[in-house]
Amino acid sequence: MPISDVELAHPLDDGSAVIIERSIEATAAALGADAGAYRRVMTPLVENYEQVLQDFLAPLGLPHHPLMMARFGLMALQSASWFARHTFSTEQARAVFAGMAAHAIMPLELPATAAFGLMLGLLAHAVGWPLARGGSASIASAMSRYLSELEGEITTGVEIKSLDELPDAKIVLLDVTPRQFIRMSGDKLPAGFRSQLEAYRYGPGVFKIDYALSEPIPWRSPECKRAGTVHLGNRLEDIRHSERAMWEGHASDQPYTLVTQPTQFDPSRAPQGQHIGWAYCHVPNGSTRDMTSAIEGQIERFAPGFRDTILARHTYHAQEMEAYNANYVGGDINGGVQDLRQLFTRPVVQLNPYSTPLKGVYLCSSSTPPGGGVHGMCGYFAAQSALKAIK
Repeated sequence: MPISDVELAHPLDDGSAVIIERSIEATAAALGADAGAYRRVMTPLVENYEQVLQDFLAPLGLPHHPLMMARFGLMALQSASWFARHTFSTEQARAVFAGMAAHAIMPLELPATAAFGLMLGLLAHAVGWPLARGGSASIASAMSRYLSELEGEITTGVEIKSLDELPDAKIVLLDVTPRQFIRMSGDKLPAGFRSQLEAYRYGPGVFKIDYALSEPIPWRSPECKRAGTVHLGNRLEDIRHSERAMWEGHASDQPYTLVTQPTQFDPSRAPQGQHIGWAYCHVPNGSTRDMTSAIEGQIERFAPGFRDTILARHTYHAQEMEAYNANYVGGDINGGVQDLRQLFTRPVVQLNPYSTPLKGVYLCSSSTPPGGGVHGMCGYFAAQSALKAIK
């Protein structure tokens, strides 16, 4: 369900906040001198969003809509910092774009990081950033019920260490990254394919905190209370320095931080009168540094009194994230670096990115196109590929 007419808030040190609303016009109107520039960037993309998504959120191939993809691609291939500085003149517009682009978990000076900001902005205006009522587990529950209706069976609590442990099947879809696939395959993989998988690059990790709160986060700017997601990082330059630091192996003391406050819009997730929230920042791969103080310092910076609302917290450093989910190698929630070298050619360079040399065995994790954050699409395209093969 849509959680609000405001998808994102980005507070600044002066007490104001930039917001991304479903309406392009309403969003642009609050950007002052950059209102026209924002409309010129977003309006064509949103008006043609289905064409953009059909080509961009898919395996690399001939585009179905070449003119639209050329228009999107000319902007998307730029670095986020270059695009923000040369498209917008105000700190507000540059900051909110940088916050969206930083979902790339890469330095904002790298080519194609603008794609992340453009895509998240497009989705915010075209379809919103939805929230599952009752929590994300409700999605899995709905899918499991549907599978049961189709006489499917789900087995949990079992670790598969070798492909030999799987029952015979025409198709095996593996939601694992290259590292786990190498281990599970043993000596079955050809040397060339195996060496490509071994060269696969994982990206930085995250440090995450889950909160039980006595009341909503006391944001200084009332606009932040209207958004399900809040990006903390202040200006473009501040976010750029934070993301460069974690890429170079050391986490920032004032990290770019993502905060979600779902009980502002779905009170069913917490006891009556109380709230939950979660936050994370980017850290070097495999980091064990405790970022609690740094993250809460960032939240306090824009929401004075936040620490007084904390009833309980649970933290995960990057290695603990991997222990929680083996696909988060070193805490990398994107299943591998998503730069130009590894965006469409993940996990190896071949025409069908989901197939493997093993008959009937396919990869379908976020280590395949279109990558991390595009929930479900990797599995969708892997399944399409497998079904086409058996037909």
